[in-house]
Amino acid sequence: MAPAMRETDREKTAVRLLKSSADKFYDPEVDIDWNASVVEGKGFMLPHRSSLYGTHLWDALSEEQRIELSKHEMAQIAGLGLWLENLVMQMLLKELYDGDPISSHAQYALTEIADECRHSTMFARLTVWMDCPVYGPVPWMRRLAKLLPTLSYGPARYAAILVAEEVLDRIGREQMNAPEIQPLVRMVNRIHVLEEARHVTFARGEVTRGMAKMPKIELAYQQAMAAQISFLVIRSLVNPNLFASVGIRPRDGAKAAWSNPHWHSTIRWAGEKIMPFLLESGLVGKPGMYFWRKSHLLPEGH
Repeated sequence: MAPAMRETDREKTAVRLLKSSADKFYDPEVDIDWNASVVEGKGFMLPHRSSLYGTHLWDALSEEQRIELSKHEMAQIAGLGLWLENLVMQMLLKELYDGDPISSHAQYALTEIADECRHSTMFARLTVWMDCPVYGPVPWMRRLAKLLPTLSYGPARYAAILVAEEVLDRIGREQMNAPEIQPLVRMVNRIHVLEEARHVTFARGEVTRGMAKMPKIELAYQQAMAAQISFLVIRSLVNPNLFASVGIRPRDGAKAAWSNPHWHSTIRWAGEKIMPFLLESGLVGKPGMYFWRKSHLLPEGH
């Protein structure tokens, strides 16, 4: 076989992921019973993953209020998911526009976009089922994020996707088998975790490939961009407006959350799988260190 025709590792990965996608995928419209009732006494997120857990505001809440807060924090995760899926699809389509449309890599990117479309529908249906507002990022962050598909490219783009996917994956993976969580919420988490595992493999490969041929003159930009986008993703885990659901003034709730050592520990825990990879890849460097530290994603000691 001529060298130009030889299948690359990138194409091999795409072929494997395409087969996996064909073998196992979910349709939330069919695989989730959206007519199911809320189960009394069960939460929507595990209590120790609440952004207020361990604070004086948490201690002042009744058990019913804690369940209500968990519902709105799950709605925030759903709103964040909707926002992130939209950005991911824009970024993938931007790459597809300039790429080889018949490659296995392009075909898998389209498959991932199809997955993200279903996930967006699923998160929207979940928000309706919980009878919650659409939260997601605050308005200024939503406006700023419109620039990301234009400003980000290469490894930084995929690093941002990885931070978003792996942080939400860690939270969802813990909850999908927890009996104290609403069964429908557990099913949503199960679907998201299974299908995002393929997306993570795809994005990790793109980071590794991009960093292997990264010119030194460009490295600082990639490091700075990866850190700034990741910081925005993490800050978007908390929307001040959700605290009003249990009678807490939004700015008081947000202040308590972002000064909460237990919440900082939860973020580090959620980043335990992705941060060693980004450190090893060279994407975590001095140009972005301020934002990495402010995000609370860095392992202790860094």
